[in-house]
Amino acid sequence: MIAIQLSPETQFSVSAAQFFRNTIPLLAALLFWMVVAQAQPALEPPPGDPQARVIEGVSNTTVFGLGQSIRIVGSVKEGAIAFGGDVIVEGSVDGDVAAIGGSVIQREGSRIGGDVIVVGGLYHHGKVASGRDPQSVTIMYAGYENELRHVMREPFSVLRPQLTAVFFGTRLVAVLLWFMVSLALMAVMPNTVSRAVARLQLSSLRVALIGLVGSIAVTLGVFVSLLVLPSVLGAIVSIMALLLVIVATLFGRVVIFAATGRWLQRRFLPRLQSESIALLLGVVFWVALASVPYVWPVVIAGLLVVSLGLALTARYRISWKKSAVEKG
Repeated sequence: MIAIQLSPETQFSVSAAQFFRNTIPLLAALLFWMVVAQAQPALEPPPGDPQARVIEGVSNTTVFGLGQSIRIVGSVKEGAIAFGGDVIVEGSVDGDVAAIGGSVIQREGSRIGGDVIVVGGLYHHGKVASGRDPQSVTIMYAGYENELRHVMREPFSVLRPQLTAVFFGTRLVAVLLWFMVSLALMAVMPNTVSRAVARLQLSSLRVALIGLVGSIAVTLGVFVSLLVLPSVLGAIVSIMALLLVIVATLFGRVVIFAATGRWLQRRFLPRLQSESIALLLGVVFWVALASVPYVWPVVIAGLLVVSLGLALTARYRISWKKSAVEKG
């Protein structure tokens, strides 16, 4: 039994061995189920989209397909790219060919002079990719083709997720992961988390403003470093900024989960004085709120800003609003 003194009033205790023994098999089963559900077996080259836009003759510019497939039977002097569709090459393309949310299909006797980039689909070229420049490269990420195709054709569907089994499964996995991370972080630094929770409760607006200013400064700093500094130093600054955001997200979200869970527990479950239950309530609340259609981008941005503010003010003790503590 692990017992951690979070504050003079509350005590956090949890059986770590029992918790991990019960949750890890469930988490592994959910992850395996989602991988199997999203797996895309290798198929024979498709016949092509019958509603694809046909490119005939000679085109001296880059050919685009926005929300539809394109079929090139003529000659394209630049490149071809499709968003949410396939690129079917039956003629010749001198430049690069790319498909995001679709596949690149190269028929026999056709030619692609540049690189081939596929995100979400596959590169079908028969037994041998004839007509390719030996110096050209092929970049392919196969997976989630249908999802990417749907997003590219209906961009606002990102704000309106579909209520499927995969959707609920990913949210359940998110609850379990964040609950485990929160338990581990609270076990490692209970005093730091408790001070941050009190700081957030006493001066949430100031923390949010500091996080907003910090996020703007970090973003501008990364762009300026990439433009002004040498490439090596710019990459180092970018990596450091990324690490700061990751650490701030982990620490800040745990603090927000704990503060929200304590508030929910006091308001709705006053008889259950358990820090683990309060933490679980906070995790479920924010994961559910971050799943609401059209609202989740604002929630994610708000969590990131407040988390960064909590991380930037972690070394300061509570001295901003002592009168509020006395009144409470």
